[in-house]
Amino acid sequence: MDPSKGRGAGTERSRHIEAVLTPVVARSGMTIEDITVTPAGKRRLVRVLVDRDVTVDDADRASPVESLTLDEVGEVTRAVSDALDESDAMGEAAYVLEVSSPGTDRPLQAPQHFRRNVGRLIALTTTGDEQLTGRLTAAGTDSFDLVDDTGATRNFGYADSARARVELEFNRPSTSDVPEMADVTEEQD
Repeated sequence: MDPSKGRGAGTERSRHIEAVLTPVVARSGMTIEDITVTPAGKRRLVRVLVDRDVTVDDADRASPVESLTLDEVGEVTRAVSDALDESDAMGEAAYVLEVSSPGTDRPLQAPQHFRRNVGRLIALTTTGDEQLTGRLTAAGTDSFDLVDDTGATRNFGYADSARARVELEFNRPSTSDVPEMADVTEEQD
């Protein structure tokens, strides 16, 4: 979790919960994206957003990263619940726990967000106010590649992205249907 990106409640309790949960979530091959604790009547609602832990490097910029499955989220939810129950992180007050993945509506702000979404269609607004939609075909440490609607591959530095988000597709093509990605998949086999 990166407080500089405005994630998490930033409270002492949230930091304590994060310290308790980080190793638990990491054992599941995931990372914490956000933790929020909000009052909900006599209880508190604890929301923990997790996602697959990915390494962003330039050696592998293009292989697709599988989304979390419901079973994986269920397993990490049990582990998170047990860890909170065994610690003093929540104090004595009752709480409701909600663990989920961020979903497609999360803005793509960090290299790992782009890396997890290689193969997806994204809407991008550059810092120069250019707006385009294209297929994200690669994401490395400093930049990402987008195939625009003309079929041209364009490279953008993360600093060039003012806003980026995944576009929901009901009939998303497989990597073999996207020429730029089929080439990468064949090279890795």
